[in-house]
Amino acid sequence: MVKLAFPRELRLLTPKHFNFVFQQPQRASSPEVTILGRQNELGHPRIGLTIAKKNVKRAHERNRIKRLAREYFRLHQHELPPMDFVLLVRRGVAELDNHQLTEVLGKLWRRHCRLAQKS
Repeated sequence: MVKLAFPRELRLLTPKHFNFVFQQPQRASSPEVTILGRQNELGHPRIGLTIAKKNVKRAHERNRIKRLAREYFRLHQHELPPMDFVLLVRRGVAELDNHQLTEVLGKLWRRHCRLAQKS
């Protein structure tokens, strides 16, 4: 039975964790979202979210984006390679509805899976 929990071990929590990804990232981008990824030695994926107030003004919109990203990650964590991911958003992401945002995230994470298989 596959567990679909989202414990602390699956999150990037400290600036040190984020800086590790920012040093040598693999990028998967769309006009609204970029996902940076870097291989880790833990054997499971982790995620960190950076959603700037500058790009998404309203708190409820930032929270919606974070909630959808975490939920997609939680449901698909066993399909993802053992990498640390940082999700960055740009202006215009707030105009996407939930279904569109989920499709964009799925496309970007599938691209990371293909990149991880090549390397």
